[in-house]
Amino acid sequence: MADSGNSDAFVAFERVQKSYDGETLVVKDLNLSMPKGEFLTMLGPSGSGKTTCLMMLAGFETATHGDILLDGVSINNIPPHKRGIGMVFQNYALFPHMTIAENLSFPLEVRKMGKSEREEKVKRALDMVEMGAFGGRRPAQLSGGQQQRVALARALVFEPELVLMDEPLGALDKQLREKMQFEITHLAHELGITTVYVTHDQTEALTMSDRVAVFNDGRIQQLAPPDLLYEKPENSFVAQFIGENNTLEGVVTEMKGDTCVVRLDDGEELDATPINVTSVGERTRVSIRPERVEVDKNRLQEGAHTLKAEVLEFIYMGDIFRTRLRVAGNDEFIIKTRNAPDQVRLEPGAQIEIGWLPEDCRALDAS
Repeated sequence: MADSGNSDAFVAFERVQKSYDGETLVVKDLNLSMPKGEFLTMLGPSGSGKTTCLMMLAGFETATHGDILLDGVSINNIPPHKRGIGMVFQNYALFPHMTIAENLSFPLEVRKMGKSEREEKVKRALDMVEMGAFGGRRPAQLSGGQQQRVALARALVFEPELVLMDEPLGALDKQLREKMQFEITHLAHELGITTVYVTHDQTEALTMSDRVAVFNDGRIQQLAPPDLLYEKPENSFVAQFIGENNTLEGVVTEMKGDTCVVRLDDGEELDATPINVTSVGERTRVSIRPERVEVDKNRLQEGAHTLKAEVLEFIYMGDIFRTRLRVAGNDEFIIKTRNAPDQVRLEPGAQIEIGWLPEDCRALDAS
């Protein structure tokens, strides 16, 4: 679960709640601490509370309860412009009547910086995002991707210690998004900036972050580095929300140390790793990642569990093959295999056996 604040945290939420109407909590008892220089992503569906948390940190929303600390000092009553935080939004929010250089100079003027120092910082920030030649243009003369670079440069120009980004790449096309994901991460790490990034795009979260906080229903469901989040989800929501996931429903019939036996609803039994099930008779949803399912019997490791399956659909995706199977009554069971020279293309209608290791099969809550 989420961790609580500690003394060396640069950003800390301590028991933070937020309600807009005095009744419903959109953020429920949030505890989160971040060290300096971390790139943390808040990920979750619409209405999960992630953007509200970002807005409370920025100062555009106030916490109904609890404390938000920046470098050990409560910022609850400090106005946004005095928090020294850089912001990047999805809609860029550039001033259309100003040139690009003037847009970047604005936050420096507000901070009463001298002209020559302003010019030097503006030039450095534009060079950082490879927009050095565009200082004299206006935002309307730039493409969406170029405007996003300028918005990023403006957030970095006064050298803030903390930068907040709210869905900053949402309006860009896939290829440009991927390029910008890499550039933002690279810049943040190179400059040592602490970054809080909000998105509902799981791939973006996995590829950019040091840690990801998965939000749902106003709470952090899991806070972990990307690989742990994907490979060791702590509940069914996280397993379903991060990446593709196969599920089989059943009941726990035996608990034996690090494994448990689950009787699936069609009567089949399998071994699984119990994650948040604790007793015999409990309903469970078993989770297996598509790439952990093996179709080649020769490659099955000792201790692997096998089930019969029927091939329903084969989809060629270039680098991988995606095959849809019927397994234990589930018609949406997906396996992914690499497009290797010796890889078999499974034909619809074929009856096959599939297998996986018990540690790759996680018994989670049935909700």
